[in-house]
Amino acid sequence: MACVTKGTANEQETNGRVGSGIMKTLSTSYIEPGPRSYPLNLSALGILLTITVVAAAVGTIASIAAPEFYLGLNRPTWAPPSSVFAPVWTVLYVLMAIAAWTVVRIQGWKQSMSGIVLYCAQLVANALWTWLFFRWHTGVGAFVDIMILWVLIVSTIAMFWKAHWVAGALLLPYLAWVSFATCLTWAVWQANQGML
Repeated sequence: MACVTKGTANEQETNGRVGSGIMKTLSTSYIEPGPRSYPLNLSALGILLTITVVAAAVGTIASIAAPEFYLGLNRPTWAPPSSVFAPVWTVLYVLMAIAAWTVVRIQGWKQSMSGIVLYCAQLVANALWTWLFFRWHTGVGAFVDIMILWVLIVSTIAMFWKAHWVAGALLLPYLAWVSFATCLTWAVWQANQGML
C-alpha cells in the first residue's frame, strides 16, 4: 500500500513539472496583443497642413474670377453650381492632410518619404489645373493635367494604403470627386471650343 502511495506521489510530481514547463513555454512564446498606439506628431500635422493650404491658396488665386467664367460656359445639365466647389474642396483638402499625417505618424518621415513626395506631386497637379482652366483658359491643358492628377491620386492611395488602410481610404472621396471633375472638364472643354 505504501508503494502505491509513493508511486502516485511521484507521478503527481512529474505531471506537475511537465505542466509547469508547458505553461512556462507558452508564457514566453505568446504575447497577448494590445492596442497599437502611434505618436500624435503634431509637428508633422502642422507641416502637412501648411503644404496643403499653400497648394490650395495657389489654386484659389487663379480661381478668383472662376464663378463668372464658369457661369459663362456651356455646361452639361449634370454640372454642379459654382457654389458647391468651395465647400467640397475644403473638406477634401482636410481629408488629404489627415491622410498624409496618418502615414507619417505610422511610418515616420524617412520611411514615408516616397508617399509624401507623391502626395506633394498631386497637390502641384491639382493647383496647376485651376490655372490652366480658369486663368489661362486652355481646355486641352486642363484635361491632360487632370488625367495626370488622377493617376497621381491613385498612386498616392496605393502608397498610403500600404502604411495603413485608413490613410488610403481617406483619399477615396478625393479620387471620386476628381473622377467626376475629369468627366466635367472633358464635357465643358468640348462644348466651349472657342473659349477653351
